[in-house]
Amino acid sequence: MNRTLTFIMIFLGMTVGAAFAAEAPYRHVVLLKFKDGATATQIEAVERAFLALKGKIPAIQSVEWGTNVSPEGLGHGFTHCFFVTFKSKAELEQYLPHPEHKKFGAMLQGVLDNVLVVDYVAKGG
Repeated sequence: MNRTLTFIMIFLGMTVGAAFAAEAPYRHVVLLKFKDGATATQIEAVERAFLALKGKIPAIQSVEWGTNVSPEGLGHGFTHCFFVTFKSKAELEQYLPHPEHKKFGAMLQGVLDNVLVVDYVAKGG
């Protein structure tokens, strides 16, 4: 085997190996169900505060959110969905105990009826 071919094979092996060794993104899905008495102003404050976490916690790669518009009627009262992406499990683990995340959780007291959280490792399809 000549040197060029050997180099290409080594390079491709290292590149493919690195791709498989990299962690897949971690997703943090948060569904919120507000108390019946929660005002529009209180709910908007929660929306703004959740989105502001991206600027306060470096581990957050992105945040998406929206309100439930499903016609199926299976939302069980959950009206808001927040979808947070982290590069790795380690970054998710930095986020959870972060003081700004804790502060956000405290502001939910009194306005939130229920919360559902699902974390998963992203897989392609």
